[in-house]
Amino acid sequence: MTSVRSCVGCGQRAPQDTLMRMTWRGDALRRDVGPRAGGRGGYLHERPACWDAFVARRGPVRSLRVPVPRAAREALVRELRAVLSKREGE
Repeated sequence: MTSVRSCVGCGQRAPQDTLMRMTWRGDALRRDVGPRAGGRGGYLHERPACWDAFVARRGPVRSLRVPVPRAAREALVRELRAVLSKREGE
């Protein structure tokens, strides 16, 4: 049975394997691309609308248990957009 997680952008619940995981380690957000990375994790849909909502939100991200600076959120979204455009260009 697949676990269900909430998207930190839109707040909708979805099967964990349909979301991408990110981690907060040190002072930066990182995409979790390989085996499960250490650190507190959160999940996002692979939809730009969810990424934008994540950047716009205020206060701490409950799943990460820390207030994530807007600049860190924007940096992650830039990386996600680059990955998406590269994937679409293939």
